[in-house]
Amino acid sequence: MRASLIQIAVDPDESVNARRQRAASLVEAQRGADLVVLPELWPVGAFAYADFEDEAEPLQGPTHDIMAKAAADAGVWLHAGSFVERAPDGTLFNTSLVFTPEGERAAAYRKIHRFGFDKGEAVMMGAGEELVTVALPQTTLGLATCYDLRFPEMFRGLVDAGAGTLIVAAGWPERRRAHWTLLVQARAVENQSYVLAVGTAGTHAGVQQAGHSIVVDPWGEVLAEAGADEEVLGVEFDPARVAATREQFPALKDRRLGLAPPRLR
Repeated sequence: MRASLIQIAVDPDESVNARRQRAASLVEAQRGADLVVLPELWPVGAFAYADFEDEAEPLQGPTHDIMAKAAADAGVWLHAGSFVERAPDGTLFNTSLVFTPEGERAAAYRKIHRFGFDKGEAVMMGAGEELVTVALPQTTLGLATCYDLRFPEMFRGLVDAGAGTLIVAAGWPERRRAHWTLLVQARAVENQSYVLAVGTAGTHAGVQQAGHSIVVDPWGEVLAEAGADEEVLGVEFDPARVAATREQFPALKDRRLGLAPPRLR
């Protein structure tokens, strides 16, 4: 498979609508790729909490429609990153969208683990409740967003649901970049899966972004890594290596916890 990770910069001087148009152009330029991935909350900025209410949109709103068209124009599977969704009852969610090469919505994932502890996303947004996978012809994607990366049980659940390629869309801060690289590799190794992790570049709401989008194979080897600035990271990978790795080193078959409630004493 050929994948393109679009590490878009979130510039506070650029309007949300202008960034939507620019992101669509970047997606359309990836014609020939099988899969294109955008980062978390790129329309508004992952730390721009003050703008969440004003920039929230319905599931099938402006971001949905322009990304659907971009996927169809490029003829690619598109993980369109995430945006601030306003549900019909008014609740805000950090929601990711996946589109087919025909521009049809294949999935929507509401972020389960909200970052911020007692402020920001954690108090402003609702929590998703469902793991989401998407079956592509070559592999099954498991969807995760940023802070989800710190919860390994979620990724094991995605693998149990059939995922062989784990997607992490993020707005990860530069000050914790070492954790980003470490955790992406850990999720790949422990689940014997590919991990495609894409973050934003730039500085928004005063928080410098880590960039350094990264693709890791089922053995934990880094196949490609971006720098700190906006760029499109291209990579080729073989989904068949997931099954081969799991057969060659069948650690997942030796699991004893999580399959049934452990007996405590």
